[in-house]
Amino acid sequence: MLSVYLLALGCVLGLAAGQVLFKQAAIGLAAAGTVWSSATLLPMVAAIAVYGVSTVAWVWVLQHAPLGRLYPLMALGFALVPLASHFVFGERFGPQYLLGVAFILVGVVLATRG
Repeated sequence: MLSVYLLALGCVLGLAAGQVLFKQAAIGLAAAGTVWSSATLLPMVAAIAVYGVSTVAWVWVLQHAPLGRLYPLMALGFALVPLASHFVFGERFGPQYLLGVAFILVGVVLATRG
């Protein structure tokens, strides 16, 4: 059962990575003005591929554990994406935002152990 939860966590990480890649594609689109530039197209295709693999893995995970137990892990994306955006794009967040993320993390722990 631990391997199922680890793969579920991998799915969450994949979806978070996909969001970062989509943001990179958006930055490329703003700079190049066209979806056909490599600065736009490469991160967009990579994001779609990561989302595709994560989705197939998620379907496998759902065969092996209840959705109600697994789905709270998806909320980790609300913590992982901002964390990644801080390190990759230099985005900043205030204390109130960080407190909200802390509440999400506590909720995930409580929901998955309950």
